[in-house]
Amino acid sequence: MKKETVFDLIGVGFGPSNLSLAVRLAEERGTSDMKQCYIERQPEFGWHRDMLLDDCRMQISFLKDLVTQRDPTSRFTFINYLFERGRLNEFVNLKNFYPTRVEFHDYLSWVAQAFDDRVHYGQSVKAIEPVLEANGDVNALRVVSRDEDGREWRRVTKALSVGVGGTARVPEPFASLGPHNVIHSSAYLSSIERVAGDGRNGKKRIAVIGAGQSAAEVFSDLTRRFPHVDATLVIRASALKPADDTPFVNEIFSPEFTDVVFAQSEDGRRSLIERFRDTNYAVVDRPLIEQIYEMLYLQKVSDDTRHRLLANTAIESTARRANGEIELTMRDVLTGHARAERFDALVLATGYRRDTHLALLDDLAPHLDDALAQRNVGRDYRLVTPSKFKARIYLQGCCEDSHGLSDTLLSVLAVRSDEIAASLAGAGQEHAAQPAADTRKTGVSRGRVAVAL
Repeated sequence: MKKETVFDLIGVGFGPSNLSLAVRLAEERGTSDMKQCYIERQPEFGWHRDMLLDDCRMQISFLKDLVTQRDPTSRFTFINYLFERGRLNEFVNLKNFYPTRVEFHDYLSWVAQAFDDRVHYGQSVKAIEPVLEANGDVNALRVVSRDEDGREWRRVTKALSVGVGGTARVPEPFASLGPHNVIHSSAYLSSIERVAGDGRNGKKRIAVIGAGQSAAEVFSDLTRRFPHVDATLVIRASALKPADDTPFVNEIFSPEFTDVVFAQSEDGRRSLIERFRDTNYAVVDRPLIEQIYEMLYLQKVSDDTRHRLLANTAIESTARRANGEIELTMRDVLTGHARAERFDALVLATGYRRDTHLALLDDLAPHLDDALAQRNVGRDYRLVTPSKFKARIYLQGCCEDSHGLSDTLLSVLAVRSDEIAASLAGAGQEHAAQPAADTRKTGVSRGRVAVAL
């Protein structure tokens, strides 16, 4: 039997979270001997490819790239990317802190290329199993993956970093409709032309469901790019609400605020997160709101009302008719009046679930004493495990309940990778097996000390 390769770290997923960690480990002195690899199901690096609309900009400053907040002298800064691409002076002339999403994706891809020798693209992780010692200890994990040709790969690691991102959330009653002409915004660009058609078969009526940034971007794109589409944006709220990105409020996305959130009781965390929820969920950038409002107004001027915003509208049920149309039964939440309308297609901008890691780690559950179910995660993002479970598991992008709203965003990537690297080096082993109530008040230092791995 072929001997399995043993790694010091395996990253599951190679999006911005594990990419930032790979950079951090590569740049720290003393890590050259650390054996690591990353497993990514996509055939090449990609970050929200299906929402890379041409004119959509990032909602965070370029200074919140993969490294700047940790080390602005790194060669992997966005500034150095611009320099190496020969666009630094022109970018400066834009006088804009917010690059287009297309350009930021190119930056991430540029960084990812430096780690091609460590990333196994086109492989899906099928199981993560404990490697049991004779005394019952779990000192390592076996990661089983399958490539696009159906071949199975088995690798063993002492530490695991899970950074798989979110999965499309399809609420009821939409799940019962099936996939025909119902797409999630996460698949928008690769699916919309098929769904919308080219206009040769007449007009299409498409409803966009959702009140956040993605919903507004999709609605705007449909109205501009598809002259044969009549678009309807359906929201339960009374209006599209602007994101609160004022300076004092924006401090909740600073790495230091993670300490504030983590130090709270469970009820305190929940209250704190809910208080600032409108900074990230069901809100839209103000310029886009104004653009949509103007478009709807100009329709009235020309007396050609094709596109609509249906506010205060709850969708109570759905049904697919014999001709393939989708019927939505909608109720006005103010008047209580219900009506049914039919559409040719739906785009669901209904957000993402952050629980993919639960199924991924399911084979380990008998050895974890409900750590997953109870969301027992230390300040260093390490899953709190029993004393006999010594393999380390780090969770990235699924710790919002314990670490705050910035956990699923790019804002803390640079510092989070620093904290995980410090923990990998041993800074947190002494409390990793303590109960969650104790680990809540402990954590790694802010990562300003050089760490040798």
